Amino acid sequence: MNQCSLFGNEEVQASIPGLVYQPEFLSRDEEQELIDIIRSLPLHAAKYKEYLARRRVVSFGGSYDFDTHELKPARALDARLLPLRQRVAAWRGVPAETLAHALVAEYAPGTPLGWHRDVPNFERIFGVSLGSEATLKFRPFPYVPDMQRQVVDLKVQLRSVYMLADKARWRWQHCVEPTRELRWSITFRDLQAFA
Repeated sequence: MNQCSLFGNEEVQASIPGLVYQPEFLSRDEEQELIDIIRSLPLHAAKYKEYLARRRVVSFGGSYDFDTHELKPARALDARLLPLRQRVAAWRGVPAETLAHALVAEYAPGTPLGWHRDVPNFERIFGVSLGSEATLKFRPFPYVPDMQRQVVDLKVQLRSVYMLADKARWRWQHCVEPTRELRWSITFRDLQAFA
């Protein structure tokens, strides 16, 4: 039996040092305001080398070039997202200005995000989930295929927030299972210089 079927969110957090998850981080009204903002942003298909992903994104504070492996300049954070950045920073007790990068993503129904660790320019990762639930899967990095039972699931509810730091950030990979309904995420990252 796959170990992920045995764990609830509390057990997943306990098994992955540096993973912090909080449901009901936002109210329904706050969520709807953020969704309205996202719908007004210039989202475009995410590009990884020559591949166009099914999710649509917009970056603020930096845009990672997967061809050159460089973090390039991007537009400043939309002022309407500054209160959310402040709230996420306060949640973990970090200065808001250290959350120098933001990625807004839209997942159409059926859209996955494959196994990865976020690019190395960033230290901690903070994600806010909107619109519908998602399943984040985690597995140790580097991955060993015969260790499949070490894959664990985190059920991410709408209006929730999570943080990946320390071992959760560097010693685990994560992916997002295909979404069942339209979903959005707002991910804040702090640059390693701030860690």
